[in-house]
Amino acid sequence: MNIIVIGSGGREHAVIKKLKESPKCGTIYALPGNGGMADDAICVPVKATDIQAIAEFAANNDIDYAVVTPDDPLVLGCVDALEKIGIPCFGPRANAAIIEGSKVFSKNLMKKYNIPTAEYETFSDAGEALKYLESAKTPIVIKADGLALGKGVIIAQNRDEACEAVRSIMEDKKFGESGNNIVIEEFMTGPEVSVLAFTDGKCVKPMVSSMDHKRALDNDEGLNTGGMGTVAPNPFYTEDVARECMDKIFIPTINAMNAEGRTFKGCLYFGLMITPNGPKVVEYNCRFGDPETQVVLPLLESDLLEIMLSVTEGTLENTEVKFADKCACCVIMASEGYPVSYKKGYPIEIDSEVKKDTFFAGAKLDGGTLVTDGGRVLGVTATADNLRDAIDGAYGKAEKIKFENAYFRHDIGARALSAGKE
Repeated sequence: MNIIVIGSGGREHAVIKKLKESPKCGTIYALPGNGGMADDAICVPVKATDIQAIAEFAANNDIDYAVVTPDDPLVLGCVDALEKIGIPCFGPRANAAIIEGSKVFSKNLMKKYNIPTAEYETFSDAGEALKYLESAKTPIVIKADGLALGKGVIIAQNRDEACEAVRSIMEDKKFGESGNNIVIEEFMTGPEVSVLAFTDGKCVKPMVSSMDHKRALDNDEGLNTGGMGTVAPNPFYTEDVARECMDKIFIPTINAMNAEGRTFKGCLYFGLMITPNGPKVVEYNCRFGDPETQVVLPLLESDLLEIMLSVTEGTLENTEVKFADKCACCVIMASEGYPVSYKKGYPIEIDSEVKKDTFFAGAKLDGGTLVTDGGRVLGVTATADNLRDAIDGAYGKAEKIKFENAYFRHDIGARALSAGKE
C-alpha cells in the first residue's frame, strides 16, 4: 500500500518508522515531512494545512491510505476531503476533531455526559471573565478555546496573573482567533497521565500510558513547551486506575460523541490527572501526542498499519493491539532559547546506530547536510526492561548527538522513578 502521512514532526517520524515494519506497507510519502525523515519516507513540500494540495497529491500519486496526525489539518477537515475523493484515512473527521479544536465544546460535552473533569466556566467577553475572577479561588487555570500549539493553557497562581492571562488571550490575541472564547477552570492536583487510545467509534483499545514533561527547564521550571521528554509506562497509572478510566472516561467519551452525531475514529488522546477524588480529564486531543508517540509506538508489538486499517474499517474489536512489557524514555533535544527565540541552521552530528532510534522534528537538509530548523530538533528514545535502564539509554544516545546550541532537560523520568516502580 502506498501511504501518505500528513505532518512534519517527531510524532510523524515515529508513526512512519512503525508503519514501515508492516509487510503491507509500500511507499510512504510525508507531507511535508522534514530532512531528518528523508531516510524513511519521500518528503513532499506540501503544507499540512493545505488541504486542497494534499487531496490533489493523493489523487495523482496512486495513494491507497492516508494517516492524518496533526491537530490543524484534522480540525480543518483533511480526512473529510480525502474520503470525498475515495482515499481511506486514519484520523477523525472535522466534526469529531472538534473535541480538541474547541475546549468549550469538550468541557460542555463532559458536563453533559457526566465525564469527570475540573469545574469550569466559559466566557466570550473579557469583561465578564475578569468580573468572574474577582471572587474565584486561585491557583486557577485559563485556557484558550481553540488550537494554540499546545501552549494555550495558563496556570495563574494569583488573581493578578489570572487577569493578565485573560487580557493577553482575549484582548491582545496572544493565540489569535483561538482566544475569542476561553475556559476558566479549577486547579486540580495530582500526577498527570497521558493515555493514547485507538478507537473505531465502537470499542476503545488504550495504548501503554506515558508521562510528559512540559516545562522547558529541569525540576519542571521555565515556560511550557510542546514537550521536552516522555517515559512509558506511567507508574501512577495503576491497573485499578486504568479500569476506572475505561468505565468512567474512555467508553463514556466514545458514547457521548456517538450520541452527538460526531463518531470519533482514530487516535483519541486522554490527558488525565489522578486527583484525590479519582482520575479526571484535563484535556482531549484528537490525535497522537508529541512526544508521547515517541515512547508508545516503540513498545508496540502489533502491526500498526493493520490496527489503523481496522480503525478505518470498524473492525478494531477483532484486531490485536499488543505492547511489550518494557519501558521507554524519550529525551527531546532542542535549540537553546526554545520556546521563545533560538537560532537554527547548525549541522547535526549523529551516527547511524543512534539515528535508528531518533525521531526528527526541527531538521532539514541543506545541500546534503542535516541541520537544525526548529525549536524542538529531535527526540531520541531507548527501551529497556526497566525504567532506569531506559532513561540511562536515552541519555547515553543524546550525549552522542551534537549540534551547536543543543539543549535538553537532565531529569526526564525522575518523577516516575521517585514513584518507586522502576
